[in-house]
Amino acid sequence: MGKLTRRAFLISGGVLGGGLMLGYIATPNRLAIRAKSSAENIWVTTWVSIGADNTVTVLVPHAEMGQGVHTALPMMLAEELEADWSLVRMEQAPAEDLYVVGDLIQGFVAGDIEVPKALRRHVDYAFFKLADVMNMQLTGGSASVRFTGQWGMRRAGAAAKEMLIKAAAQNWNVSTTECEAKLSRVYHPSSGRSAPFGELAEQASQFTPSLTPKLKNKKDYSICGKSIPRWDTPAKVTGEMVFGIDVTLPDMKYAAIRHAPVFDSDVLSYDANAIKNQKGIDRVVKIPGAVVVIADNYWRAQTAISKLPVTLSDGENSDFSSDGMFKEFNRLLSEGKEQVDLEQGKTRDNLDNANEVIQSEYRVPFLAHATMEPMNCTAKYQNGHLDIWTGTQDLLGARALAAEAADLDMAKVTAHVVQLGGGFGRRLPMTANYIEDAVRIAMQVPYPVKLIWTREEDMQHDFYRPATLSRFKAALDKDGNPRVWMNTYIDIGFNDDVAAAFVPYAIPHQQVSRVEHEVPVPVSYWRSVEHSYQGFFIESFIDELAHKAGRDPFAYRRDLLREVPRFREVLELAAEKLGWGRELPRGWGHGIAIKESFGSIVAQGAEISISADGTLKVQRIVAVVDSGEVVNPDIARAQVEGGIIFGLTATLYGRITVEQGRVVQSNFPNYDMVRLASAPQIEVHFKASGAPIGGMGEVGVP
Repeated sequence: MGKLTRRAFLISGGVLGGGLMLGYIATPNRLAIRAKSSAENIWVTTWVSIGADNTVTVLVPHAEMGQGVHTALPMMLAEELEADWSLVRMEQAPAEDLYVVGDLIQGFVAGDIEVPKALRRHVDYAFFKLADVMNMQLTGGSASVRFTGQWGMRRAGAAAKEMLIKAAAQNWNVSTTECEAKLSRVYHPSSGRSAPFGELAEQASQFTPSLTPKLKNKKDYSICGKSIPRWDTPAKVTGEMVFGIDVTLPDMKYAAIRHAPVFDSDVLSYDANAIKNQKGIDRVVKIPGAVVVIADNYWRAQTAISKLPVTLSDGENSDFSSDGMFKEFNRLLSEGKEQVDLEQGKTRDNLDNANEVIQSEYRVPFLAHATMEPMNCTAKYQNGHLDIWTGTQDLLGARALAAEAADLDMAKVTAHVVQLGGGFGRRLPMTANYIEDAVRIAMQVPYPVKLIWTREEDMQHDFYRPATLSRFKAALDKDGNPRVWMNTYIDIGFNDDVAAAFVPYAIPHQQVSRVEHEVPVPVSYWRSVEHSYQGFFIESFIDELAHKAGRDPFAYRRDLLREVPRFREVLELAAEKLGWGRELPRGWGHGIAIKESFGSIVAQGAEISISADGTLKVQRIVAVVDSGEVVNPDIARAQVEGGIIFGLTATLYGRITVEQGRVVQSNFPNYDMVRLASAPQIEVHFKASGAPIGGMGEVGVP
C-alpha cells in the first residue's frame, strides 16, 4: 500500500488543514441513504437497515472468498446494535460509491492512531473521499474485520442503537439514560415499556448518527467470541450459491482464449478457415495479446482454439529466464547499491571487527495463485451499456476496470454480485486481466459472452508472487547471541511493507536493506505478500545462528524475545502445545518459528518425519495466534488452517519457472499442492492479549 498511503496522507492532510473542507458527514451521503428506505425497510446508517418485521439487514462491502467476513462483520455490527442474531440478515453491498471502504484505507494509513473527537468527522470524510476517488471496495490485506469491522461496522451498530434509543426516549418522554437496548428491542425498565426496533426505525433514521458512539466492553459481548455458523455455508452445501463460473444468460455464448505465451508479446495472425466448419463455432476475434474462439458451448470453443493455426510474436522478452534472473540478482547484491530501510547501531563497524561472520543466502521462486475456480467473466454490451458478472475482490474497482477497458463512463457499466472461488490477490482489479479480456470480446459481439480461462492459461498468465533473493550476515558474541544482523534482498515489486523484513529479536546492531530491480514477469499481491518470504528468510537464518551457537532453537528465540513479552508468550505456548523437548521416534524432528504480520503474531511448531528412503512428511503443525481479539473462533481457526496448507504447498512444491520468456508450469501435475492424503494434523490455539484486533486471513501462511 506504499503509493496509496502517500496519496492518502496528502488528501487527509488537506482535509485536516482545512484545504478540502467540503462539508460534514456522519455517514456518507445521508440523503442517499434515506432515499433507499421504504415502508418495509428503513436504512439507519450506511451498513444497516431495519425492517418493519424487526429484521436487521447488514450490508457488507467486502467479498466473501472463504474468509468468513459475510458472517464476522454482521456479528460485529449486531453486537453493538444489541440485535437478536436470529433476526439478522446479510447482503453484499452493490458496486456503488456509497459503499466504498474508507475505513480500510484509514487503517492502512493511520493504523491504530487515536483520532480526536473534534477531528473524527473530517478524518472519516477524507478517507471516504479517497476510497471514492479510487473506486475501492477492496477485500485484501487481512483488513476486513480489523478495519471495516472495527471502525465501520461496530461504530455503525453502536450509532444505530443510540438513534433507536433516542427515538424511544422521545416517544416516552424520558431520558435516553433511562433506556436500554437488548435483543432487537428498546426497553424503559422503570415503567416496563418496550418497543421493537422495527417500530422505531423510521423515526430513528431522521437523527444524525454519532461518529463517536460508545462501544461495548468486551466482557459484555453476547455475539462476538462465539462460533456462530457461517452465513454462506448452507448455500454452498446445496449448490445454490452462484459463482462467476455459474452465470448463465439468455442467448449467451462461450469464449475460449489463447494468449501469446511470452510476456508482453502478441498474436500476429491466425487462420479462422481451419475451424470454420466445426460445429457450434460462431466466430474468431482478436484482442490485445490473444486470440479468442466463440461458440455455443465451452467445450466446442476450447476444442476449436486448440486446433486454430496461430502465428505468434516472441516480443522482447523471449530470452528471459529464471536462471538468468537469479544470476542478475546475485550481481546486483554484490554491487552494494542497496536502499537502507533500517539502520540500528553500528553494523558495519561491528561486523568488520567480529571474530567470525556467519553468512547465508536464501531465494524463493515466483508462485502462482492457483485458485480453485479458474478465471472467468461474463460480459454483455447492449445499447451503449455494459454489464459484467465476475468473482472479484473489489466489485467497484472491477466496474471501473471494465469501464476503462470499454472506454465507457462508469455510469454506463453495471457490475453484478457473484461469488468467487478463491482470491489470494488474483482477483484484484490490478490483476484482473480476464475482466479486460471479456469486456474487449463483448464489445465485438451482439450477445452476452462468458469467457473461461483454462487452468493452463491461468497458470501461465498470472500475476505472480515475486521471486527474490536475500543475503544475511551476522556476528555472535561469546555467549552465541547475535550482536550484528544484516539482511539485503532483491525487491522486484509489490514489496510495500518493508517492515516485513524487520525482526523482533534483541540484536543491538541491525541493518535491513533492499535493491530494487525490474523484471518482465507480471507480479502482484499473493496471500501474505512479502511476509511469505521474509518469514522464511528470517526464521531460517535464526535457526542457522542457533545451530552455530550450539543452542536449542526454541530457547535461542525465547532469549532473544526478552524485550517483547507478547512475542515470547506466543512462542512459549506454541512450544508447550507442540511438546517441544519430548522424546521422538527415530527419524522424527521438531521445528519452530514465529512471525508478526497484519497486526497478529503467530508461532508455529512442526513435527516431521523422514523415512529410511528419505521421504519427508509433515505429521503435525501446531499454531498459536495472538490477534488481540477473535470475533468468531471457528472461522478464525479455519483461516489459520487454510493458511498453513497454503504455506505448506509453497514450501514443499510451489515453483513457477520461466524459460525463453514463458512459464514452464501449466497445471497441477507440474504445480502440485498439498492434498488431503498428505495434509498434516493441524492444531490452532488462540491467545487473547487485549492488543488491537489483528488480521486473520493471511497470518497462517508465513
